[in-house]
Amino acid sequence: MADKRDYYEVLGLKKGASEDEIKKAFRKLAMKYHPDRNPDDKEAEEKFKEVNEAYAVLSDPEKKDKYDRFGHAGVDPNAGFGGAGGFGGFGGFEDIFDMFGGFGGFGGGGRRRNGPAKGSDIQKSMSISFEDAAFGVTKEIKLNKYVKCKTCQGSGAAPGTSKKTCSRCGGTGEVRTSQRTPLGTFQSVSPCPECGGAGEVNETPCGDCGGTGRVQDTVTINVNIPAGVDNDSVIPIRGQGEPGINGGPDGDLYLVLNVKPHKLFERRGQDLWLEIPISFNQAALGDEIVIPTLEDKVSYKIPAGTQPGTVFRLKGKGIKHIKSNRKGDLYVKVMLEVPTKLNAKQKKAIEHMGKEVTNECYKRKSSFKDAVKEFFS
Repeated sequence: MADKRDYYEVLGLKKGASEDEIKKAFRKLAMKYHPDRNPDDKEAEEKFKEVNEAYAVLSDPEKKDKYDRFGHAGVDPNAGFGGAGGFGGFGGFEDIFDMFGGFGGFGGGGRRRNGPAKGSDIQKSMSISFEDAAFGVTKEIKLNKYVKCKTCQGSGAAPGTSKKTCSRCGGTGEVRTSQRTPLGTFQSVSPCPECGGAGEVNETPCGDCGGTGRVQDTVTINVNIPAGVDNDSVIPIRGQGEPGINGGPDGDLYLVLNVKPHKLFERRGQDLWLEIPISFNQAALGDEIVIPTLEDKVSYKIPAGTQPGTVFRLKGKGIKHIKSNRKGDLYVKVMLEVPTKLNAKQKKAIEHMGKEVTNECYKRKSSFKDAVKEFFS
């Protein structure tokens, strides 16, 4: 953990950045370093993984809180000393061994340099409908990725054979050399040239995977998308990334959601907003109107004298919170619809109404007229 960059720095943000700022920074960098845009670019691939890891932590309120308090140690399940920064700021004993191992002072057991390692994580984008995001859905997705070779069960050795312990390093994956200096004798450690640091030699590699222990294949998995997700929500699916190395755990799949807009509703957090047109008669005299919601239709009585732009609130008719059963609200904004196609008789009727419904009937119009008169007096 000691060599990891600060997650805020990775996304180009300052500590305390808002949820929207974190989302925007992630989308920009993920697009910039995406493997499809940078084929065979190892540096871009590493940056893409780094950005993905930073977003996975900072987009989760609970993980973000731990990270803000304890740094990387607060979100690393392998961190020593309860994830509170470890020993004097180091990530754990292994980091200390790494620092001093070159002098032969610590880690004398010869910890293998090419030991088990977690497989690479995968990121995949998926588009879902507005309703699927609101109510949740199970989706079937296909991934083209590396999987464990079935012939050798991921060992890399041909069936009926096994890897042998390297005779040169004795299975440690390291060789040590001594050097005399005026300050004394020092030991240096380097990967074993015979086995490349693996500690084992594969004399009969598997014919299907060429000794790598993995092959490329298309797999189909079912993904449960919970109710309440939003645009740019990230769903981690453990163990569905690339196969682990040398017996290490498989990587994870991070599903980034793209929620399609709705024809009627606008989403603001867990709340929904809806604009409904009403006629002059309905606004002036009041009426009972039918309001669509995501789940059903409800009747709502608007009072007489309702002004254009008035907003009514329907409690609990919004989107479910992803981590609770509480729902947001539906806000309905009424818009006055003015008729555009009138025949002569209808125009005459409106002119007659205009003579009968004088300025005194309009509270706002009367107050505006008085204000104008006072301004010019």
